[in-house]
Amino acid sequence: MSQSKSLLWATPVEHTAVLSRYYRWHARLYDATRWSFLFGRAALIQSIARLSPPPRRILEIGCGTGSNLLHLRRQFPDAALVGLDLSSDMLARARRKLAAHPARITLLQWRYDQPLYLEPTFDLIVFSYCLSMINPGWERAMDAALRDLRPNGLLAAVDFHDTRFAGFQRWMGVNHVRMDGHLLPRLNALCPPVAQTLRAAYGGGWRYFRFIGQKPGG
Repeated sequence: MSQSKSLLWATPVEHTAVLSRYYRWHARLYDATRWSFLFGRAALIQSIARLSPPPRRILEIGCGTGSNLLHLRRQFPDAALVGLDLSSDMLARARRKLAAHPARITLLQWRYDQPLYLEPTFDLIVFSYCLSMINPGWERAMDAALRDLRPNGLLAAVDFHDTRFAGFQRWMGVNHVRMDGHLLPRLNALCPPVAQTLRAAYGGGWRYFRFIGQKPGG
């Protein structure tokens, strides 16, 4: 059984430990390398700004080194932001990067398999290239986000979709990324979409998606 397939059968605790070890090393080169294939993050934030009034409270799941949080802060300067990640090494780099903005951004180390609060709190929740790595548990992460989201709030995601190359899919599995088109249908079923795109990267080597859905009003 390949590593990518075996992870589908890991417990959430085992999966957290695996990803924590993975990012202990990758945190050091994350910002220097990920720009070359994590496409669509800036475009997602720009699309959010065009679709709704400025959100007051924003949660980013899998905030990593904090780069996306900075983009969100620039776009929505009056919002209070919470960044969540399970890797202490990634969060350590995020804290250094965001040190100039401590009053507006809160960082939490957390495995997102349940809501953060008893009542819906956020106007915008963003998943940026993390759902494809939450195996198992991506369904629970989506469900938790919907419960944390206020009525009429936006659920936004950008992530890998699929690839037609089996070898590349296996390689991404070694790096804990699942690429079989499983995320976008679930997002559409969970939260009515208001905008979404599916695009090819590197001449069709793989496809990635951007999704924005709006939780029905209460």
